[in-house]
Amino acid sequence: MKDLGLLCYFLGIEIASSVKGYLLSQSKYIADLFKRARLTDNRVVDTPLETNARYSLSLSDGSPLPDPNLYHTVVESLIYLTVTRSNIAYVVHVVSQSVTAPTTIHWAAILRYLRGT
Repeated sequence: MKDLGLLCYFLGIEIASSVKGYLLSQSKYIADLFKRARLTDNRVVDTPLETNARYSLSLSDGSPLPDPNLYHTVVESLIYLTVTRSNIAYVVHVVSQSVTAPTTIHWAAILRYLRGT
């Protein structure tokens, strides 16, 4: 075995220690997710998606994405993010239901959600 020093980052979770205890954070993981989704340099604008539409998405809404790999990656990352952010579990469940055939409407729902985090 080898001593690697104090644990700072493991499996997407940052660990900071103090005399009071440990602080767990996934802010770096979220920043990396935004980079992968190509959302770091975007400005916030309103989307034409209704507020309640993201909770009642149909598999047939919108046109198919030309390359669904980015959608899959973002959804998988959001699923892992629910480890420490259980408050997003329902929304992540909703957008993950369309992972087999994502459309532009599903991608808009994810972008709208990420904008709010």
